Amino acid sequence: MRTMSKTILIILILMALSSCSAADKEQPALTQGEQLLVDVFAPQPGEKVLVIVDVPRQGIADNVQWQERREMAQEWLDSFENLAGWLDITVHPMMTYEATGAHNGPLPTAGIVAGDEFPFAEILSDSNIVVAMTEYSATAPLSEFIERFPDLRVASMPTVSKSMEQTALSADYAEVARKSHILETMLDKAVGAEVRFSTGHELYFDLRFRSARADDGQLHAGKEGERIINLPSGEAYIAPYEGEREGEPSLTEGLAPVACASDDVIVLRVEENQVVEVIGDGLCAQNGRSSLAKEQAQGNVAELGLGVNDMAVVTGNVLEDEKVIGMHWALGRSDHIGGTVGPDDFKSPENIIHQDVVYPKGGPIEISSLILIFEDGSSEQIILDGSYTIF
Repeated sequence: MRTMSKTILIILILMALSSCSAADKEQPALTQGEQLLVDVFAPQPGEKVLVIVDVPRQGIADNVQWQERREMAQEWLDSFENLAGWLDITVHPMMTYEATGAHNGPLPTAGIVAGDEFPFAEILSDSNIVVAMTEYSATAPLSEFIERFPDLRVASMPTVSKSMEQTALSADYAEVARKSHILETMLDKAVGAEVRFSTGHELYFDLRFRSARADDGQLHAGKEGERIINLPSGEAYIAPYEGEREGEPSLTEGLAPVACASDDVIVLRVEENQVVEVIGDGLCAQNGRSSLAKEQAQGNVAELGLGVNDMAVVTGNVLEDEKVIGMHWALGRSDHIGGTVGPDDFKSPENIIHQDVVYPKGGPIEISSLILIFEDGSSEQIILDGSYTIF
């Protein structure tokens, strides 16, 4: 009896200790920023977090927005560190590297962590969650590390601004994910998309032989599909067929109007998924023709995207603009989103682009109609007069 009583007493003590431990792990009051990190990444015990920034170098001058972004990166690093005890995670010191000078250009071989140089592969292989707040997009080169390291997931945030914490980053990301995946499924089934612009121009996207993806704002451990997203998030996208199959040219063709910052509107004529002519008389058109003559790969039609983040606003920053309700498309590199055009297709690393063109409702040019065409010949209109018809 005495032995039994002692056993019960030990069990009760262990239960009490366990209860205390559980209480210690109760969720603390979280700031808005900390809640965002928990919602997006759902860090698991034992995981390691790395925040990355690029820094100015000779030939690439600093600017106010870039400075503010590095300060924002430090704030996010501090938030991860505040969560570390509760979540039982490790937070690496910030990693810096010299700016590439080109969006989605190749990364340098190494970066600096706590004053020491580390190869990218070494530090990324020792990380589970990576946040890259950069001046020049690193989405494409970081996606190559995703292929190498199955436990790595990355949020790429090129040109992100502090103001986005009050707009696109404050969205209901469960709803963002829901809408993203509805559109992903529809794009995945489609073989083509017929687009009519408010200017009357029309462009057909060939979606054969491709798989759609969703940038849904979710980067939980064990996530199926893409383990690299942009933040802020909120789009479904697909790389149009680029004609790489022998005897099977791309059917992407038509005329696409583009509103320039100078208030000019130019028109791009597309044949077989390639911009073949820039129509217009102003400086914007002249620059477009010059760029196309210098680098043909910049005229590759790389993406058809559909934004679904209802908190996103148009600011001129494409990272947020492309998440605004409506359609966008992109020119240039496509291999990081399921296409075939990559760095080797450009004459020089400085010429590598993935340049989005956005058509938000209320913008200078809207989408009058977007109709998806399916293999059985059926079709469905998903945008009418700048608004979705399916939500």
